[in-house]
This record gives sequence, C-alpha cells and structure tokens, in this order.
Amino acid sequence: MRAVPTWVDKVHDRDKVDQCIWDLCFKPDGSQLIVAAGNRVLVYDTNDGTLIQPLKGHKDTVYCVCYAKDGKRFASGAADKSVIIWTSKLEGILKYTHNDAIQCLAYNPVTHQLASCAVSDFAIVEYEARRSNAPGLWSPEQKNVSKHKVNSRITCCSWTNDGQYLALGLYNGLVSIRNKGGEEKVKIERPNAATSPVWSLQWNPSRDESYDVLAVADWGQRLCFYQLSGKQIGKDRNLGYDPNYVRWFSRGEYVVVGGSNKQCCLHTKEGVKLGVIGDQSTWTWSAAVKPDSNYVAVGCQDGTIAYYQLIFSTVHGLYKDRYAYRDNMTDVIIQHLITDQKVRIKCRDLVKKIAIYRHRLAVQLPDKIVIYELYSDDAADMHYKVKEKINKKFECNLLVVCSQNIILCQDKRLQCYSFQGIKEREWLMESLIRYIKVIGGPSGREGLLVGLKNGQIMKIFVDNAFPIMLLKQSTSVRCLDVSASRTKLAVVDEHNTCLVYDINTKDLLFQEPNANSVAWNTHYEDMLCFSGNGLLNIKASNFPVHVQKLQGFVVGFSGSKIFCLHIYSMSSVDVPQSASMYQYLEKKLFKDAYKVACLGVTDGDWEVLAHEALEGLDFDTAKKAFIRIKDLRYLELIHSIEERKKRGENDNMIFLGDVYSYQGKFNEAAKLYKKAGGEQKAMNMYTDLRMFDQAKEYIGSGDPLDKKMLITKQADWAKSSNEPKAAAEMYISAGEYCKAIDIVGEHGWADMMIDLARKLDKADREALSRAAMHLTKMEQYPFAAEVYSKMGDIKALINLHVEAKHWEDAFTLADKHPEYKEEVYVPYAQWLAENDKFDDAQEAFHKAGLQGEAVKVLEQLTHNAVIESRFNDAGYYFWKLSMQCLDIAREDSEKREEMFAKFQDFQRKADMYYAYHSIQRYTDEPFTSHLPEALFNISRYLLHMIQSGIPHGISKVGTLYALAKQSKNLGAYKLARYAYEKLQTLRIPSRFQEAVDLGSVMIRSKAFQDSEELLPMCYRCSTTNPLLNNGGNCCVNCRQPFVHSFVSFEVLPLVEFVLDSSLTDEEAVQILDLSIPRQKKEDRGWKEGRIGHAQTLSLGQAQDDEPEEEDPFSAKLMTFDQEETEFRPVVVTKSVLQTLSRSEVYILKWPKPLRYQFFRSLLPDVTITQCPKCNKLFHTDDFELQYLQKGHCPFCRSTLDD
Repeated sequence: MRAVPTWVDKVHDRDKVDQCIWDLCFKPDGSQLIVAAGNRVLVYDTNDGTLIQPLKGHKDTVYCVCYAKDGKRFASGAADKSVIIWTSKLEGILKYTHNDAIQCLAYNPVTHQLASCAVSDFAIVEYEARRSNAPGLWSPEQKNVSKHKVNSRITCCSWTNDGQYLALGLYNGLVSIRNKGGEEKVKIERPNAATSPVWSLQWNPSRDESYDVLAVADWGQRLCFYQLSGKQIGKDRNLGYDPNYVRWFSRGEYVVVGGSNKQCCLHTKEGVKLGVIGDQSTWTWSAAVKPDSNYVAVGCQDGTIAYYQLIFSTVHGLYKDRYAYRDNMTDVIIQHLITDQKVRIKCRDLVKKIAIYRHRLAVQLPDKIVIYELYSDDAADMHYKVKEKINKKFECNLLVVCSQNIILCQDKRLQCYSFQGIKEREWLMESLIRYIKVIGGPSGREGLLVGLKNGQIMKIFVDNAFPIMLLKQSTSVRCLDVSASRTKLAVVDEHNTCLVYDINTKDLLFQEPNANSVAWNTHYEDMLCFSGNGLLNIKASNFPVHVQKLQGFVVGFSGSKIFCLHIYSMSSVDVPQSASMYQYLEKKLFKDAYKVACLGVTDGDWEVLAHEALEGLDFDTAKKAFIRIKDLRYLELIHSIEERKKRGENDNMIFLGDVYSYQGKFNEAAKLYKKAGGEQKAMNMYTDLRMFDQAKEYIGSGDPLDKKMLITKQADWAKSSNEPKAAAEMYISAGEYCKAIDIVGEHGWADMMIDLARKLDKADREALSRAAMHLTKMEQYPFAAEVYSKMGDIKALINLHVEAKHWEDAFTLADKHPEYKEEVYVPYAQWLAENDKFDDAQEAFHKAGLQGEAVKVLEQLTHNAVIESRFNDAGYYFWKLSMQCLDIAREDSEKREEMFAKFQDFQRKADMYYAYHSIQRYTDEPFTSHLPEALFNISRYLLHMIQSGIPHGISKVGTLYALAKQSKNLGAYKLARYAYEKLQTLRIPSRFQEAVDLGSVMIRSKAFQDSEELLPMCYRCSTTNPLLNNGGNCCVNCRQPFVHSFVSFEVLPLVEFVLDSSLTDEEAVQILDLSIPRQKKEDRGWKEGRIGHAQTLSLGQAQDDEPEEEDPFSAKLMTFDQEETEFRPVVVTKSVLQTLSRSEVYILKWPKPLRYQFFRSLLPDVTITQCPKCNKLFHTDDFELQYLQKGHCPFCRSTLDD
C-alpha cells in the first residue's frame, strides 16, 4: 500500500493563527470536502483542493460537521451550543440550540433524521420535504426539539446501516445504543471503562456483512469491534497512542485510525494495522474517507488538511493454471484459471509477498513466512494446509518457492532457505536482479531463470552454488521465459522489444517490437505470445505475427488459453489458433498444422485442415481431423482408400479423383478418372448425380447393360424429381416392372395398373403379387381377384375376400378348400367381436377350431354380465362355457379331468345365476312377475346351493331377504324367523334395514312352525323334508337329490336311477324304446249289480279282478340304509329296465364323454317337458308359457328349430 499526497492546505484565521481541524466530511458524490476549522465551515473542491466558500454562522469553535446521505444538506455543530442546517447550495436554512456545546452530529442514512449530541443531552429531529422538487423545510412543530438526557459526556455518535439504532460513545467509557425514539436498548460495558473514554466510534457501512459491526476507539489506546447485541468481535487491538477518530471505507474493508501518534493509519476490518497513510507534525484530529474510492482526507491540530490517494499494489504469484493473489491486504486467494474455482486463506496479517509452485504456496507476512501445501496430489484439489512456518523477518524484493526451498531476492543477492529457516546457499550477481522464475526440475534441484539489469540471463540450480550464464545482451531484462523443451529463450528488454534466442547456439532467432511481457506455449514448442500497447501478438515458428486486441499483461500461455493480468484481476482468454494453423497450411505442413489445431481451433478450421490434408493425400492427418469433427462420410472414404492401398492400388490420380468427387468438384474428378483410364467410374459418378447427359459421354460402345442401367437410374431420378409417370414408363421400358408397379400403386392409377397386370406373364409372380396388393389398397377387389386367379393363389384370394369383408365368397372358397378354413373363420370371428356380435364370434371361433379363443370370448362376456348385474345373461354364458369345456374334454384327453371339473363348476354357476336373476329383480324392482310360491322355491334353492360357495355378484342378503318375505307370506314362519336371524348377522343395505328390523320383530308374534303343505316330499322314500336342509338340496332320509322345474323351481316327481355296470347308455335306450307301454287300468266307474235279493252300486274294479302286479322299480326305491353317510343311487338292471315304460322315463343325453342321466316319473299324470339342448326339466305348463313369451328355452335360449 502506498499513499500519494494529492493536495495539502493549511487553515489560519485573520491573525495568521493556526486553526485546529476538528472534523471533516465528504459530500456523498465525493465532489466537496466540508471542514470544521475555528468558527467557520470551509467547503473545498476535492479535485484540486480549491476553497469554494467559507460559511459563517457560528459564534464559537465548530466541532463537528455531517452530510446527509441524499446529498441535499449538511449540518454543523459548534461550541456556541447551536446546530445549523445548510443546503447543498451552501445556504443556511435552520438553526436550533442545545444547553451545552455540540460534540457530534450524525444523519440517519435511511430516514434523514439528524442526531445532534451536546455534552449532556442529545436530540433526534425529523427533516420533512413538502414537495419532491423543493428544498427540505423543517416543520413548525420541530422548532422546539425534544432532548434526551445522558448521565455522562457524549463524545461521538453513529447510526446503523438500516437507520434503526444510534450508538453513543460516552466519556465514562461506555457505549449506549438507542432506538429512533431515544430509548436505550443496549449498554456496552467495557473493561477499564473508567480510564478509557470512548473518543470515536462508527458502524461499518457495508451491507454485505451478515451483522452490524461497530468500531470503537478509546483513550485507553484500544481499537475494539462489537455487534449490535453488545457482544465483542475478536480481541482488543492495542494502538499505542490516543486515537481521535475511527472511519470506515465505504465497502467496509478497511478502517482509518489516528490521533496522538501524529499519523493516519490504515487497518483491516479486524483491526490489523496495514500501514501509515501520512505522517504529520501535530496530532491528527479528524479524517474522512471519500465515498466509493481510495482517497482519504486528514485534518491536523496545526490546521493542515492533507488529501491522499491510496494505491494498493498487486501481490501475486502464478504457476501454470493456478494463480494466487492478495485480497483485502491480509487474505490470499488461490484461483484455478481453468475451472475458475477459488479458495481463500485468511492470514490475519499484512501479506507482503506470495509465491506458488506446483503443490507449494509461500506467503510472506511482516514477521514470518508461511509455507502451505496441497492436501492431495489431485490436480483439481484446491485445499491447502500449513506445512512450515519460518518465524523470521525478511527483507526482499522478490520471493520464489520451490519443492523444498524458498528463494529470497534482495537487490543483487539471492538467498536459498530451507523450510526450517536455515540458509543453505547464497548467490551474488553482478547487477540488480530484475526478473526471476522457477523453470522446473527434480524436487530439491529446481532450476531458476534470472534476468539482470545489465542484460545478463543466468540459470541457477537450487543445489548448485555456481550460476550458469545463458547469454548476455546489451539491454536490461524486464521479462523472460523459456520454451517447453528448454531450447529457446524469449526476453523482453527495457526498450519493450521481444528477442528470441536459441539457447544452444546463442543466436538471435527473431525480434519483435512493442512487448511488455512474453510467454511460451507450454503445449507447443514453436509458439509464443507477447503483449504491449493494448495488443496481443501470437507468433508461430518463423511466420508473421498474428495480432489482436488485449488489455493487460500476458503471464502464461497454455494450449489455446492465455493468462492475462489486467490491473488487479487475472483472467484466462480463449484464443483460437486459427491464424497459426492457416500459416502452416499455406506451406503444406499438415502435421504441424494438426499440432496447432489440437491447441484449440473452431470446427470450421478443423474441417479446412481435414480437406487440405485430404487433397494433399496426407490421409493420416486427414483421418485424425475428420475424427475430430465426426465426419463419417469422409472417414469411410479414407478407410476405403486405405483398404485399396493394402490390396495394391497405388494410383494417386484415382484417389484424388475420389476426393474431388466427395468434395463436389465433379468435372475435375471426371477428368482425373479419364486420365487414369477409369471412364466407368466417371459414368457411375455422373449417373449417381442424375447428370445423365454428362454420363452418356462416358458410355462404352453400345453396351446394352450400360444403357439399361442408365435408363433405370434416369427413372430413379425422375421418381425423386417428382415426375412419377415418366419414371414408371421408363421402368417399364427398362423391364423393371416391380418398381413401375410400386410407383403406379403409390399414386392410385388403377387403369394403368390393370393394363400392366394383364400384360405381365403369369410366371412373373413377384410383379403380379405387387400389382394385386396395390389393387387391393385401391379397393379394386374384382381386378385384384382376377390377378390372384391368374396366379392360382387360392390363399391370397381368400385373404382378399376376408379383407374386403366379402364373407359369402370367402365361405364358398373355404368349403371348396377346407385347409383354409381357419383363414376365413378366425378373421370372421374377430370381425363379429369388433361389431359386438359376441355370440356369433364365439361360434365362429369354435368353427375355426380355436377353442381357446372361443372360451376367452365367453369368459369375457360372462365377466361383463356379472359386473353389470345381468345375471340371466351370466347364467346363459356360464352354460355355454360348460358346454365348451365339454367339447374340449372330448377333443383333448390330456385336459379331460380339468375340463370335467370346470364343466361341473360352470353348470353349477349357470344354475345359480339363472335362479338369482329372479331374486335380484324382486329385490331391486318394484314389481315382479313371479308368484310368491316361485320366489319361495327359488330362494330356498339358492340358499341350499350357496352352502358350497357364493359366486361373485350373488347377494346372500338378497336371497335371505326374499326368503324371509315369502316365507312369512306363505306361512313358513319357522323358516322366516331363521332367515331374519341370519340377516341380522350380515351387513344389510340401508334400503332393507327398516324392513328387516320390522320383520324380525313381527315374526316373533307368529307360531314357530312351518305350514305342512309347504314341506317338500321325497318321491323316493316318501319322507316329508324340512324346508331347510343343512346337507344341501336333497332328502334328509335317503339323500336323493331333488329335481326342480327350472321355472317355478317346484320339486318334480322324478327319481334318478343309474344303469347296472353291464349296460351301456345306448343299450338302455334301445331297451326302453322296445318296451311295451303299460296299460292303464280301466276305470269302470259306478256299476249296478245284484247280490242275492239286494241291488248294489260298486265303484272301480270288480271284486273278482286279479290283484295288481308288484312294480320291480318301486322295490328298488327303498334300497338304502339310513345310517349311511353317502348317497346310494337306485341301480337298475336289464330286467328291471324292461319293466319300465318309455313314457315314464326321461333321458338326459349328455354329449360324450359324459354318461346319460335317467329319471323315472313316479306320477305319470304330471306332464314334464325336457329341453334337449340344455337337459333342463320343466313343468310342461311353465315351459310352454315361457316359450310363448320369449320364443326360446328360458335357460339355454334354444328354439325348436335349433
């Protein structure tokens, strides 16, 4: 840091008596300096120190001045107890008084309130602006200023940045912090306060700090820092003199302090002393820092006003891409110039010198040198730790660090110290050392490059006491650098000339003017750069210099990055090496041009290099360049040429012709081909380019193949040129029928396609197939069918009918050709399914033999029906599923057991969903067509069935609800009570809740028994059964399953019997068909007669008739044991079967592999109807009524026609 006096003035009164400068302040824009001197206020122009105007208004010594933040007014306070407000035009606008002399003033930076402090009190007054464009006016109510008493003398004051708090420094050594209303919020009680009056304080004006910082200087010769809460920051700084003022720089990085030491000193924001701004002959009583600048004004006791400019010198070091520099005088920042990462090291003392080398960093402080090293060997690591400290005070001009040593340079002397502070070696030069640089080497044996004022350039090794002279020139050295291979030396002398020498021969290779610094490229031996006069000069080899604008000094050159120091900041500048690369290309030095390009050029430059190298037949360089720009096309060309070279081709003229053709230089390429005897290549090139006129010049003598090829390619060109008709005609003339057909088909020219197809030979199947395909796309189905017929392609013809949805034609062909049956019925089924004809689709799948698809359709239909509560449909689809399973079991023996199980399950579900349909309609709809007895029987049937599992969608609550209601209506009170009790254990829908609760109460008033006429009777054992059987839907005595009529669900008078093992189903049917119908006994009615003398009337048979023969089947009915747990069916032998009448036996003829089921009616007078499709049995009256209503069987929906 260096202080340069800008101007100095000395203030006297009329009697030439020195006037003490008690206070200073700057106008916020820095243009004026306000000075409190004697009983006057002086206004100076800061540019040249001219006194603008003295202001007279006070009658006694002026102690303090202060400028408002907005720059519109300032205030002065004096020993005459008055405060005067002045405008920026230097006019007084207001004056008010205190009871004592005014000690200090402070304007609020936000609200522009003025705090004025006298000896024993202070006031905070508000300044109001009536109009935005008018000068400020004091409001009338502010004439009597309210004051606040303080119990000690006030010496200084300062507002916080946000204007919320005012700090008062007191003579008793305390600091009082008040709010805007004058109330004390914090009192800072300091050690030894009684002997340490606070003489000056000020808040840090920087808004970047995380908290407010108060600097306090007292006459205990201390400088302290506090937070707003009163907590001290850091430790006390002992000054060694009585401070009269403490002033912050605008950005808060430095503090200015001075007083009885007759100096003005610069300190860091932590209080570390950095240096002296100016020495004076008397005490310095005041100082002010110009806003946002490095100018300081100092006022002395003898009336001297000194105005200084502070110049902060750059302290820095550079090694490759790491740059270390000083910040805030006490910190070191290491910046990675490539990644722009930064790390800060806080030294907490004045940093005098910095040196950096590889992983080492040396920092010189006033009383020591600290050596740091990186935490790791990672090139990207930016974390440093302290390695050693040399606790000695050194005086040096330059500092250099190596791996194990530090080098100090002082005038002509170089000294080498170890990191422990031991001096190992010393060199004494003949002249002053102007430049020193570490040029690398093994650890502990590094080499130094030293430039002297007398023009000598020395090379020194750290472990060698004898310097080596590289060369001597006549002018002084300012800057120097050595090339990467240590063969060339670049020197900048005192005349700003850059001279480049060959180190081995000492010859001057070249020199360039206007240079102030120089650097060799660390990545390329023959390239350097130098800067000067605002220009950057880049020189490669012996080529002319490339010049561009650049501000600053060049300090490094790495690849395409130039490191430039401009004023205080280091930056990396990307410099494309295009100019240098083109210089090499002009000389056809492709390999050198490639090396330069690798340093950094644009993609366009890489492309130029690649093409130049390719035309120069330097394929290796061209390949590398094309790889860089990822041009696969040219890489394929180079690969092709290299492969041909391996096969023995060495005609460079052909190779160059290929290069020219790739580059679009077709005429030059054709001439080279012809010159090399390759007319065919020239013709192929022009043909590919659709340049047919030029291609004809290179056709051989009447070669028909060449002509055909040319016509074909010309047709290709016509097609791509959007002339399809011409292209099609050319293809036809060239015999390329397939291509012609594709063009005609794409454009929908049906007539042209038909004519072309009819002209084609039927042996040309590919062309005919394409023609038929395009005719199909054009929906010209008759003509497409004609083409397929011409080809004899039946399968394609069927597919055509299927695609056109001509199902009748497709079925006709399928009947003639059964092997294509699946080709017809599968698409037909899919089409039916897409059109919501699922039943028909299922049948079609079945016909096509796709049982799996048929089952899937049915399963989906069933699932949908259940989800949508269409239980009648669900029962129907489950029945169809069961029959489908039976078909699969018949065709696939491996799945027979599985399909039988599914058949039984689906049959059961079909019955249950069919029955539940009536229950669901009864519970959900207001009216029902079913009689109460039918609903009663259906709900009983369902209740028995759901004992073995409830299918999805069937509600047990609905079933019990229907059963309870109908049981109560029909007199089955016991069953009704059971149903209500069961309902109470279930979760009932809210709509049933009231009815169930009411029914549960009312049923208790009924008898606990069921009506006898409702109890079902077993037709096998004549046992009367209860209405509810836990064993299921069978007799409680003989366990014979009940057979129900599938409309009213009444129990039919049928008993199932099974055949003896010696009989087959077909034999049994044959026996029954041949049986003689049993004659009914004639009912003779009332008959008159005479017995003796009496006349008689008799009813029925004559007494003399023979007794009725016993029925063998009836005897079989009682063949069961009540103690058995398993059901034993009635087994009928052949002899018993012969006694049965065919009209009494009902046969359920199930498809194979199931056996027939046989039932005998025990009440022949009860007529029963059997559906042959689903094998369900009905009361004849019920069935006929349902058939008339619906037109089909109520269960399987089959008709008599089926």
